[in-house]
Amino acid sequence: MHQSYLRVVIMGGSSGIGAATAIAFARQGAHLVLGARGKEGLDDVARRCRQAGGHADVLVVDATDADAVAAFAQDARELLGQIDLWFSNVGSGVVGKFADVPIAHHRQVIETNLITHMNDAHAVIPIFLEQDYGIWVNMISSGGFVATPYAAAYGASKFGLRGFSEALRAELGKKRDIHVCDIYPSFVDTPGFKHAANYTGAKLSYPPGVLAPEKVADAVVALVRKPRSVTLLGAPDVTKKLTQLAPDLLASGMNRFMETWAKRADPTEDTVGALYEPQQGASGVHSGMVKRPAPSRAPARARRDVQPRVPSNDNTLAVGAVLIAAAVGLSLLGKRSDN
Repeated sequence: MHQSYLRVVIMGGSSGIGAATAIAFARQGAHLVLGARGKEGLDDVARRCRQAGGHADVLVVDATDADAVAAFAQDARELLGQIDLWFSNVGSGVVGKFADVPIAHHRQVIETNLITHMNDAHAVIPIFLEQDYGIWVNMISSGGFVATPYAAAYGASKFGLRGFSEALRAELGKKRDIHVCDIYPSFVDTPGFKHAANYTGAKLSYPPGVLAPEKVADAVVALVRKPRSVTLLGAPDVTKKLTQLAPDLLASGMNRFMETWAKRADPTEDTVGALYEPQQGASGVHSGMVKRPAPSRAPARARRDVQPRVPSNDNTLAVGAVLIAAAVGLSLLGKRSDN
């Protein structure tokens, strides 16, 4: 029987961008399957989805385990009937100078940020090929275009994700109804810094101008009606020009700021955060570290007329490169701190 609701899978759906995206899809009346390591966080987001008008099932899964992800994908398809969109959103980080961080932690970041997304794609692409349609959304970040001092493994994983998506899009180029869509936001106000491993000796905090996770969520939801190869969130035009004029300028500015910040921020002990184990309890959507006004938009009506099958369209490849938009602010702050 034809269904008019969206069927969505979100990996990394227990907090932050994944949670915000789940709630945004729920407002459209979507049926969701949420996957992550922490059941308490998943249950909290599923409750919010139901309150928003959607339906959500939760499955605890370690995304670094390829066999577990493959089984998760089959379970998700059984629960949903079909999969219209799969959002790969698992991620982690360790902050600190490369040589100061144990190499095992760098490896874990690569496993979490890069290999998990490959596991996801390997599990769901065969399902999309069988259906002859589907959208795979790859959460990357503007860190996929610019070096990230004090987060070398993070940057390596994001550069890797960008290359992986480009290769996958080429392989699937003849499948007009199967889409690989990349999302590149700058810093986003999520619990990510609370979850991150920290070897800087300084308390982590977000720079000015961070994006609301709801903005990223809206961009993911928009891909249902108009799939795009690349979605940039931040200040892509400015950073693109800076990249072309001086490729190393922004990374150098970030490094300069990070060195100054680490000396002046409140001191703290080293921590592995949630690098190897999920956070206890529910983390929610926002970090709680950023003061921002409450959203002013009216609640969205549940839209049951959204067709899950995506019509054919020609993907448009973005031209040029992008740097982290927030890094512009970091660079400027670094200059101010020396005055």
